[in-house]
Amino acid sequence: MSSTQKCYLLDTSVILDDPNNILRISQENTNAVVISNIVLAELNSKKDDIRSEAGYMAREFFRLADVAYGEPIAAIELPKCILDALDPKQCQNDRYYRLDLKFDRSLHGGEEILIKFIIIHREHYRITASFSESKGMNDAKIAEIADDYDLILLTNDMSFRIAAEIQGIPTQNIRNSSVESPEEIDFNYTYTYTETPEFPTDIEHHNFNQLTFVQNALSTANEMYETGIQRHAFSVNNNLEWCDFDRRFGEHFDENLVRPLNLEQKFYFAMMTHPQNYVTVVAGSTGSGKTLVALQAGLELVSEGIVEGIVYARNTITSNDQQAELGFRKGDEEQKMGYFMYPLYSAVNFTIEHQSKHSIDARVEYTGNTNSIKRENATEAFMKKYNIEVMDIAHMRGTTISRKFVIIDEAQNMTNATLKLIGTRMGEETRLVVMGDPGQIDHPFLSKRRNALVTLLNKAQHSDFIAGIQLRHTIRSNVADWFDKNF
Repeated sequence: MSSTQKCYLLDTSVILDDPNNILRISQENTNAVVISNIVLAELNSKKDDIRSEAGYMAREFFRLADVAYGEPIAAIELPKCILDALDPKQCQNDRYYRLDLKFDRSLHGGEEILIKFIIIHREHYRITASFSESKGMNDAKIAEIADDYDLILLTNDMSFRIAAEIQGIPTQNIRNSSVESPEEIDFNYTYTYTETPEFPTDIEHHNFNQLTFVQNALSTANEMYETGIQRHAFSVNNNLEWCDFDRRFGEHFDENLVRPLNLEQKFYFAMMTHPQNYVTVVAGSTGSGKTLVALQAGLELVSEGIVEGIVYARNTITSNDQQAELGFRKGDEEQKMGYFMYPLYSAVNFTIEHQSKHSIDARVEYTGNTNSIKRENATEAFMKKYNIEVMDIAHMRGTTISRKFVIIDEAQNMTNATLKLIGTRMGEETRLVVMGDPGQIDHPFLSKRRNALVTLLNKAQHSDFIAGIQLRHTIRSNVADWFDKNF
């Protein structure tokens, strides 16, 4: 091992944040990663909780452990940074176990890697004889291990950090799923050119970054000015793929579909229907066209036979209101789902009204402005025609969705575990669109820096597999705009 090797003792909170933190902290076995038997017991107590993200993360850790090779080891087999620093007198009765945790990095272009993970087991903790507080015994035991082995304590529990540092134990925190300044995440780049636009090499671009090239020219007075000519492109495999939006959304565009209104929406539509893109993440506030444009892209893909239908799903359970769960609503499942599907129905009805203006036989495509019953019939007929279905996210477990265009709404109110559940349900030839508004957090345990939407946006910044876009232009009332900016 390198002389720069560091030894970390993980608190339970670090693994419950994300078991993949073990891989990141280890840095391919450059550093030693350790837990105590106390942390193992706490993880075990969490794994049966099927309603919380903590329970899911605990089960993820044990899934890693279940397929790992493990064996008891002697003290002499400990990583050098641990062996050199331990207190022989205090640690003489401790026992050790090594797990070779297997991490699959194939989705990120890497190979499978084994991380050596050490568990320190102590039967009798000295602190139990003098600890008098009503809470915090487990933290005190973990701190005892950190002190006896001179380990850096990693914990996301601020009170534990303070208590440990008072004892002289070095601490750090790690919040992998927290994204700083999510509002600054952007996928749009603007460049100038004079004669021929070229792919910029000074900035790293990932697939489906949106590039705009503005032409400049030299005037007779030797002054640079904008000619008004703009060209647009996607970055695809480190090359420019030009987007002729005038042609794409011109006279040959399907009149049954609602055209994108602005440049952002045109990029958004084009990336969702691109043959090489299967995952799109989009952030935008109400009125930016997230759902409406996604529906139009899905309708085009259905019409062209690329997918067989559209699935729309969003959260139906609010964690802070037990009575708001789907099961407590009146009506059958379809009626209960209707409470949560207004954004989809609004987009469908807008599309129906648009189609009514272009239909040869309005009675077939559109049955009505006349009353609410006819409007409801028109919505049902439209959804049946294009094979549009709504789904409760809670029902996705155990299913595989193939050859569908899947729209996941309100992702800002989802945990990373929920989004992972959704993503792992996607089958062959399915296209996934994840959308939400980072400014509308309703989940009591999430924040604008810590939710599934901003996590996926952050990953899209560094991945060629995920296409990301921010819709910053909204078409909304003055009242809605005021509340968005002032609350």
